[in-house]
Amino acid sequence: MLATVYTRARLGMDAPLVTVEVHLSSGLPSLSIVGLPETAVRESKDRVRSALMNAGFEFPARRITINLAPADLPKDGGRFDLPIALGILAASGQVASEPLHSLEFLGELSLDGVLRCVRGILPAVIASEAVGRRLIVPDDNRDEAALAPDARTLIAANLLQVCEHLNGRSELETVGASSVIADEPEYPCLSDVRGQVVPKRALLIAAAGGHNLMLFGPPGTGKSMLASRLPGLLPPLQDQDALEVASVHSVAGLADQRHFWRQPPYRAPHHTASGVALVGGGSSPRPGEISLAHKGVLFLDELPEFDRKVLEVLREPMESGEIVISRAARQLTFPARFQVVAAMNPCPCGFLGHPRVECRCSGQQVARYQGRLSGPLLDRFDLQVEVPVQTSDALLGRNVGEVLTTQTLRQQVLSARSAQAGRGVLNRQLAGSNLEEACQLSDGSRSLLTKAMDRLGWSARALHRIMRVSRTIADLEACATVEDRHLIEAMGYRKLDRKPASLSQPGSARA
Repeated sequence: MLATVYTRARLGMDAPLVTVEVHLSSGLPSLSIVGLPETAVRESKDRVRSALMNAGFEFPARRITINLAPADLPKDGGRFDLPIALGILAASGQVASEPLHSLEFLGELSLDGVLRCVRGILPAVIASEAVGRRLIVPDDNRDEAALAPDARTLIAANLLQVCEHLNGRSELETVGASSVIADEPEYPCLSDVRGQVVPKRALLIAAAGGHNLMLFGPPGTGKSMLASRLPGLLPPLQDQDALEVASVHSVAGLADQRHFWRQPPYRAPHHTASGVALVGGGSSPRPGEISLAHKGVLFLDELPEFDRKVLEVLREPMESGEIVISRAARQLTFPARFQVVAAMNPCPCGFLGHPRVECRCSGQQVARYQGRLSGPLLDRFDLQVEVPVQTSDALLGRNVGEVLTTQTLRQQVLSARSAQAGRGVLNRQLAGSNLEEACQLSDGSRSLLTKAMDRLGWSARALHRIMRVSRTIADLEACATVEDRHLIEAMGYRKLDRKPASLSQPGSARA
């Protein structure tokens, strides 16, 4: 009268093992579930009862106690319906219990016994394979389960098929990695952006070294167009990186990712997004936009319009590459190694510095608008580039000279990334002795940096970012050493750094 079934819970990016213990005893017919179940799990008793009866099985008229162990681990969702149903059937002798020891089960049951898809299948598949057990999942999760390498996952459409498999009357289908489709995505071409030579150059550097990029300028100059073309410059993801990205999207319950298996993600949340939506969290913590942009690009348009508290929570994950969400009982860690591209106007009306439209903002309004971004946040942007207004000739005339296309620049990015492969990390992640070794400077270059740092009041973080950007520029030119011209170009991309008080002059808020 006792049966044990294995399944997996969902806890952040992990899939901890849950043991479903079902005991039948004498007494008035009842069914109780213990082990810290949430509402959706407590309601499973009604779904399981209807599914068993509609599938042609007998629901035991006994006192049924179901324990979900470990007891202190929260259980949510309908993912435990299938293991609970199989535990009742095994305890009542309607299915064989021996095969249960080598299998794990996940799936929500409809009232007629059909299995419905659940979130977080991919981490569960990986975890079950690690302990040598095969996982049985709903047929609707087939494509997601196929993303796991060397997985032996079994697919079932309904409860009856699972029971036939356990009783040895039929075999369930095994999903293989051959189901993965790696379509080549179609990105918008950089040649659509007319002019803007310097911003395009900055976009190339950002793609080559994985640097954070800030674009500022009047509205309509092409900031959003430039940002949307960055993913097309990035190389495809490696297998391990693609698996990490797919796991995050699986936990978030997003659509099938197999068609975008190697495509770096691109996320563009609206400026009204809350802190929880951006970094993750909630009563049942889920990944936020920064985790969904893991190994890809996070585009923040109209950056000063975001709530300042929301922006400040980005500072730590931009450095650490992960976000830790703390709760009273436990901490959850989500990966968040993303590349930020931000866009902003120079003032509230957007026309400060426009050659043909007069700005009507006061100096205090401009200072207040630009002051929404803290100095530490601006420090974390390696490239701060102005996107100026283009002339009508540049916009309406034909492209003259070499046309910079996404495909052409992507080859340069791939060459620069291959040079970084020997260092083990992208240039944006160089730190400490690795940064000093990769960016060995001559005495003249050190003197140049020292004078610029003293003159412009750069922080140590800004100095290190300049060195990383200069290393990327050298990689694009296939130079083994960082030279003065690389440093000078990198320093030219620090347009928004706060200047020392000695350089500020009264009434210069518009400058």
